[in-house]
Amino acid sequence: MTCPSCRGDVAPVETKTGWQTCPYCEKRLQIRVWGSVQQNTSTAAALSDQATCFFHPDKAFQACCQRCGRFVCALCDLQLGAEHVCPACFDRGRANSVAGAGAAEWRHRDVLYDSIAAAIGWGWILFWPVFVAAFPAAIFLHVKYRKAPRSYLIPRRGWRFWMAYAGLLWLPLLLAASFFARWTQVRH
Repeated sequence: MTCPSCRGDVAPVETKTGWQTCPYCEKRLQIRVWGSVQQNTSTAAALSDQATCFFHPDKAFQACCQRCGRFVCALCDLQLGAEHVCPACFDRGRANSVAGAGAAEWRHRDVLYDSIAAAIGWGWILFWPVFVAAFPAAIFLHVKYRKAPRSYLIPRRGWRFWMAYAGLLWLPLLLAASFFARWTQVRH
C-alpha cells in the first residue's frame, strides 16, 4: 500500500483498532484489505527445480501475469475476471485509471461505447437540435470502438451501433417518404 501523504510503501498490519502509522511520515492510517484483493494466501514453498514467484523467490509459482509475463505465487496472483495480474501491473492499471489518462489500461473496458452510440442515435429526439452533432458522433463511436474489448458481464454485440443509425435515420426517411408521396400525388 502507498501512504497518501508521503507516497511511501506501507505494509498492512492487522491491529485490534484497524489503525496503524506510516513508518516514514508517522501519519495515522487505516488500511483495509478487501476480500477480492486478499485471495489465496496459502503459498507453497518452492522446490529446487520449480519456477518461483517474481516477488517472492522462496514461493512456488502459481500463475503467469497476463500483462507482463511475470511468474507470481498464490499470494501475488490477483485475478480480475478471467485475467491473472501481478501486483505491479494492478497498481499501474489503477494509477492510470485514477490519473484520468486517456488510454488507461483497464478503464476502457468499463465504457459501453455501443450503448452510448444507441443513446445518441435515439436521444436526439428529445433534443432535436443536437441531430447535427449526433450523426457524426455515432459514426465516430462505431468506427473507433467497434472492436473494443467485449469482456463485460453482459455480452456485447455490434448490432447496437446499427440501432443508433436506425434512430438517426427514421425521421429523415419518414419525411422523405411523405415528401415523395405528396410529390407523386401532385404529378398525377
